[in-house]
Amino acid sequence: MEWYHAVMVLAAGLAAGFINTVAGGGSSITLPVLVLVGLPPNVANGTNRVAILLQSMVGVSTFRNNKVLDMGDGWRLSLPSALGALAGALVAIRVSDEAMRVVIIALMVGMLLLVIFNPEAWVKRQANDVVAKTGPWQYFLFFLIGFYGGFIQVGVGFLLLAGLVLGRGLDLVRANALKVMIVLVYTVIALIIFWHDNSVHLWMGLLMGAGSMLGAYAGAKFTIRGSAKYVRWFLIAMLVVMILKLTGVF
Repeated sequence: MEWYHAVMVLAAGLAAGFINTVAGGGSSITLPVLVLVGLPPNVANGTNRVAILLQSMVGVSTFRNNKVLDMGDGWRLSLPSALGALAGALVAIRVSDEAMRVVIIALMVGMLLLVIFNPEAWVKRQANDVVAKTGPWQYFLFFLIGFYGGFIQVGVGFLLLAGLVLGRGLDLVRANALKVMIVLVYTVIALIIFWHDNSVHLWMGLLMGAGSMLGAYAGAKFTIRGSAKYVRWFLIAMLVVMILKLTGVF
């Protein structure tokens, strides 16, 4: 691996840790970067979980220290998400590298459209008007989100945020805190599956994770203090570059 590959991995982790903690979509940067520096798509998918785990640990700690994380609610929603992630990761390790590459490119395009049309802004506008709901459907919803997160992770932050704000009636700060905790719990499960399948490049994951932890700390502080209006434009630019590179345009 060239020295600049290490710089790319570290920088991608830093950016993704911040973005994932503030909103979501950071894996749309880290996953293609891991592919670009030479990892097979399935190994990139597993290695990405090391960074996700480390940044989530920092995010949860920061949110908890600032007393905006409801641990009880977090555990209730983490359980179905973890079961979903177990199923999703088991499916992911059975997908061929070429099929996973196609999935990654398709998700990059999907994430680009998602960020451009910005449905998260609509979710935020609804935050003050949503009444909390309870029922078995919520646990099924978080099982499905966990399945997606265990399978590929890209964009799961938005799905969790939407589920927590629209389905749970939480304000944005507390929803972000719970989102990070749920991701932490199910990532442990998913990482065990990928590790057992030899689909984790530990050194690369730890390097990306080091950047992710710094980004997550800054992102958690930023979330508590305000909003991230420039994150969306940064993410759009990065997605365009990654899509062009992965599809061989340049």
